[in-house]
Amino acid sequence: MFSTMGLRFIGLIVVFVVGLGLPSVWAQTINPDDLSTVRVDELSDAQIQTYLQQAQASGLSEAEMEQMALQRGMPVEEVEKLRKRIERIQGGQGSTSNQPPAPIDRPVVNREVSDSSSLTNKVATDSLPDDSISAGSLEIFGSSLFEGQTARFEPNLRMATPSNYVIGPDDQVLIDIYGKSEAFHNLTVTPEGNIVIPYVGVVAVNGLTMEAAAARIEQRMAMVYPAIKTGDTRILVSLGNVRTIKIVITGEVKTPGTYSLPSVATVFNALYLSGGPTARGSFRDIRLIRGGKEIATLDIYDVLMNGAFADNVGLRDQDILMVPPYQRRVELRGEVKRPAIFELKPTETFEDLLRYAGGFTEEAYRERVKVTRNTATEKRIEDLLASQMGQFEPQSGDQYIVGRILDRYANRVTINGAVFRPGVYELSSGLTLSMLIKKAEGVKEDAFLNRGYILRLQDDLQTEQIAFNVAAILAGTEPDVELKREDVIRISSIFDLKEEFSVRIDGEVRNPGIFDYAAGMTLQDLIMQAGGFRESASTKRIEVSRRMKNADALSIAAQTAEIFQVNINRTLDDEANFELMPFDIVVVRTEAGYETQKTVQIEGEVLYPGRYTITKKNERISDLVKRAGGFTPFAYIEGASLKRAGNITQKMAETERERSEKTLKQQDEYERMVALRYLQQNTNSINELHLSRNLNNDFVGINLERIIQKPGTRGDLILEDGDVIRVPKELQTVEVSGEVLAPSTAIYAPNKGFKQYINQAGGFSQRALRKNAYIIYANGSVKSTNRFLFFNNYPPVKPGAEIFVPQAPERLRMGPQQWLGFSTGLASLVAIIVTIVR
Repeated sequence: MFSTMGLRFIGLIVVFVVGLGLPSVWAQTINPDDLSTVRVDELSDAQIQTYLQQAQASGLSEAEMEQMALQRGMPVEEVEKLRKRIERIQGGQGSTSNQPPAPIDRPVVNREVSDSSSLTNKVATDSLPDDSISAGSLEIFGSSLFEGQTARFEPNLRMATPSNYVIGPDDQVLIDIYGKSEAFHNLTVTPEGNIVIPYVGVVAVNGLTMEAAAARIEQRMAMVYPAIKTGDTRILVSLGNVRTIKIVITGEVKTPGTYSLPSVATVFNALYLSGGPTARGSFRDIRLIRGGKEIATLDIYDVLMNGAFADNVGLRDQDILMVPPYQRRVELRGEVKRPAIFELKPTETFEDLLRYAGGFTEEAYRERVKVTRNTATEKRIEDLLASQMGQFEPQSGDQYIVGRILDRYANRVTINGAVFRPGVYELSSGLTLSMLIKKAEGVKEDAFLNRGYILRLQDDLQTEQIAFNVAAILAGTEPDVELKREDVIRISSIFDLKEEFSVRIDGEVRNPGIFDYAAGMTLQDLIMQAGGFRESASTKRIEVSRRMKNADALSIAAQTAEIFQVNINRTLDDEANFELMPFDIVVVRTEAGYETQKTVQIEGEVLYPGRYTITKKNERISDLVKRAGGFTPFAYIEGASLKRAGNITQKMAETERERSEKTLKQQDEYERMVALRYLQQNTNSINELHLSRNLNNDFVGINLERIIQKPGTRGDLILEDGDVIRVPKELQTVEVSGEVLAPSTAIYAPNKGFKQYINQAGGFSQRALRKNAYIIYANGSVKSTNRFLFFNNYPPVKPGAEIFVPQAPERLRMGPQQWLGFSTGLASLVAIIVTIVR
């Protein structure tokens, strides 16, 4: 198929050959009247660009350029090469090399067109939707043989010379003489059908087969070489290069026209070159016409089904290959191996159709095939029975659908549960329940023998349940039950019918948890399964709680559990074992007076900072300072702080850490995320960031100076595990942040007050909430601003403190609608008051 631009490319060759002259490399070898030897690969990109510009300015019409190219034998393959080269050049993908590729030493078929308009007409014809090789969702059987790229016929000329090959003009005949005389002759058959053998003369070979020609040549040469008659000299006649013949392919083929083919080509070669039949063409009646007579008919189904090429005869010059429209086609769908559209001959039956389709699949319903048949006015449904398939003659347009067998079983019963071989079994004639149990190798030891069930499908597809006594059926004391199709038998296990027994152990054992109960299980057995005692465990007063089964449901003071106190040895070698019952709960207490070491830490300006172990339960901050050796000369005692992990945020973070098992760095980040969950408004404001930091503030405000002066008083706190006391150096700065114009850190001066530090930071911003400003001191305590009448009483400033000014909430401005509503309500109120006064 060629587009309009493709026709310009054909004309381009004519223009630069006829009107503009040939490249110097071709000038001595190409005849302008014969373009059959044109090779586009020998042109450079620059030459093609120049010729394209001149062709566009030549003024020739596309039809004229096409006609001139075809009349001069321009090969279609070279036109396609030229089109691709120009597309690459215009797309910027031209070749950078001017060297032509290596020549191909195999002959390529050339196709010709009989008139200047047939190529354009073929383009329009092949683009029609109904010319597709498939119809609907099914393809035409045999069409895939011709699908793919454009066909090229390249015969193998190194094959043995066919004995039935008919010699004609332009054939190359090779004569090899050997023996007493030796010679070799390469002769071409003249247009008159003769060859001229040196010293022998003219020999007519036109129309002879290779076998007959060899005999005639040997007879004539024996007159010159007498040793041929005695056998001392022999000759070998073979075929060299074959001649080119022209045939016409017409009818319902994809690319009809005149083709130039090697003389060894066959009907199938020509059909493949033309692209095969169209969707309207016949695959069973492809006719070869020679001299006005039909000499052969090719059936492609013979090739596909049997690999038979008996009718694939050789072509001769001026042969006509005609593909007529199909006469009878049917569709075959469903459970066949090769569903497709098939063409049938008049004498073929449904069995032949089924053979072309590869036969039924394994799941095909073979007893009946649905047939949809066209009548003169409407469609009709018929049933094709298996007994009729050998005689049933399909009609053109029939549609056959092969169904699938039912997804059900004709003789299946199932047994499940406490048998040795549960599963699906064959329902043989007279099969009973006891026989099926024997087929399943009998019941297991844990089978519940008092009752089993049969789930049976009734005629209306509803299910019924039939109970039976398993032990009685096996003993034969009850009538046996005859089974039916799709019966499902269920024999339960005793373990399926009772609750799983377990016991639980908590407390000071290595692996507390829930364990399976076993008959005769003792307390010592359970402790061993739990990994034994921990070091902190007390073997005295181990508590065992047991369920009450007969409690008085009407009594208010009814006992709900029975408690046992058990004493055992740590070595678990007691002679008297306490036997457990199902669902008992065992608790192992901690040894009285057992304490693990608890540590605290003191940092900063003390003589011996570090980690200390709490030695007694009432050890206080003052005791820890004494153990640390007291303060250094640089200690700022007033700014000392106590950090204690005790607020809700820290506890939530610790719980999440245990669940997520994060690393220490990830845990710190997660604690900050937990704190941010408590923020209620805009999380990116400075107020919320400050609140987030305060939520993570675990500092307890202490007055260490007073604690040292009066140890043991209320402020001298009792130490807890994990406490951190920090005594800083003397602090010399004050930090101002929040809603001030220039948040900064100022140098502390004893004579400066709150507002002076605010002024040093640029003063309050317009969004500052002055009455809620507060100070965080170095020891972690916080003081806020007090308001008396119309005055703000700001807290005092100390070294290391941080002044923070929060942001005032944004006030909503009243719009026109709010003002209108306010005025309307006010007017209504005035009207009501006036009415009351009157």
